[in-house]
Amino acid sequence: RPGGWTHHAQLMQDAGADAIELNIYFLATDASETGRDVEERTIDTVAAVCSHVKVPVTVKIGPWYSSVPSLVRRLDEAGAQGVTLFNRFYQPDVDLEELEVAPRLVLSTPEEARLALRWIAILHGRTAIDLASSSGAHQAEDLVKLLLVGADVVTMASALLLHGPEHVAKVLAELRAWMAEHEYDDVSDLRGALSQRAAPDPAAFERANYLRTLTGYAASYRPPR
Repeated sequence: RPGGWTHHAQLMQDAGADAIELNIYFLATDASETGRDVEERTIDTVAAVCSHVKVPVTVKIGPWYSSVPSLVRRLDEAGAQGVTLFNRFYQPDVDLEELEVAPRLVLSTPEEARLALRWIAILHGRTAIDLASSSGAHQAEDLVKLLLVGADVVTMASALLLHGPEHVAKVLAELRAWMAEHEYDDVSDLRGALSQRAAPDPAAFERANYLRTLTGYAASYRPPR
């Protein structure tokens, strides 16, 4: 929430931070609170932080807002210079032996990157704010896909936890090899080439692709023996 703690952003700036990532980690559980209330609090918090610092502020949000494009536009107006899609809330589990709710960390998988991929593709070219993906990028091919739909930044924390920091060099080498094979000289040449605005089939990012996805699965399905 907006309040005194936003002063900590200024302390981080004064300590030498080049940018601030504001992680909006809020779960709406109050039935009397509307979606508009939640969104307004998010915007107010971002505006408060941006007013305290001069370094760039990026905002990490969850996917549960009713209109992601509208929220991103309002974040831009509030002073944010980037948005990270999406915050990955850790879900509780139940310990059947102790009969209690227990935390359980599960690292992301490449399939999870598709949620950010869709929304980055939709937002690219429709907002001036920088777009970062979060969750699911593990290999160079994941980076390529996200760059093609328009990502400015790709984060990959789970991959580094699994493979160590040396994994970065491997991924970058594979990215350069893919670009050379497909005759891309620079990352900027491929960024956004398959965004919704640039894609040959823009409806692929919307519900129009739903039936084709299901029928394609049915055609390829083979029951286990």
